[in-house]
Amino acid sequence: MPGTVPPLRIGAHEIWPPVVLAPMSGVTNRTLRALYKPFGFGLTVTEFVSSNALQYGAKRTMEMIDQHGVEKPVSTQLWGSDPAIMAYAARVVRECGADIVDINFGCPAPKVTKTEGGSACLRDVDRCEAIMKAVVAAVDCPVTVKMRLGWNETALVYTEVARRAEAAGVRALTLHARTAKQFFKGEADWSHIAALKAAVGIPVIGNGDLTDPRDALAKMRESGVDAIMVGRAVLGNPWLVGALADLFEGREPRPYPAAPERLRFAVHHYQMMVDEWGEARAVPQMRKHLGYYLKGFPGASELRERLMRTQTAAQTLEIVEATIVRLEQSQPVAA
Repeated sequence: MPGTVPPLRIGAHEIWPPVVLAPMSGVTNRTLRALYKPFGFGLTVTEFVSSNALQYGAKRTMEMIDQHGVEKPVSTQLWGSDPAIMAYAARVVRECGADIVDINFGCPAPKVTKTEGGSACLRDVDRCEAIMKAVVAAVDCPVTVKMRLGWNETALVYTEVARRAEAAGVRALTLHARTAKQFFKGEADWSHIAALKAAVGIPVIGNGDLTDPRDALAKMRESGVDAIMVGRAVLGNPWLVGALADLFEGREPRPYPAAPERLRFAVHHYQMMVDEWGEARAVPQMRKHLGYYLKGFPGASELRERLMRTQTAAQTLEIVEATIVRLEQSQPVAA
């Protein structure tokens, strides 16, 4: 395929464009993945799933790994601290349709790290290695790892974990260029991503502070990474991914749509969530998404406050539809 960058290859999967949707708790469910995939994601990743919870087959946990099918290839991300349980969970998600199994060594959330999962694993490189070896041995699909630089600034272990990952048979690595203790504060240091790319022979995916398509392409070229992963920046703005795909294919990026069109897509997202998950679950979940779609709008703060108080889909959509009409009426008419 002609373009300015080659596809990402993970095992037998050729991923184009080399843009990956980051795993986000309570966000990257099957509905959002199916909605956002057509904008230009080459690979989508599920919410990160507890390996311990998968042992019990709870309905909510199984829903987290469910797929529509249209968003394939799909990577299912697992977190945990026990190699044997992680291996069992990997077999479960593979049987449920995961094309790739991703190991979470990156999440800094206390609910994950308090049980030594996620980025807390980086405090014990030997345990990281044991988990990777167990998961690779458990499944017949590619295994990847997403990690941070280390637990804190004095323990940057990403290169050591990466070398052990490559030796264990891991097929690609994603690095979020912050430490666990940083959470999302400060700036992601892409010099570490470049260093990781130079240290291993498997594909490297760069992650962190990718909010502008041209800047993202520049970071990709400067670091030499094989792909990029975007997360928070794309929420409410999937058109960012379309712009990236345009640049990767050697075209000028399409302009972002006007406010009314963005909100019409938000309405479509809302209605799909209600249809798939029911109103009781969709209404509270969609409050945060509507907040993302409203970024940069005139009167957005007041609108968000009103939408936070709605209790039904009908109330919410009435406000959004009225906003669309108001925005359209306020647009200048061409001479």
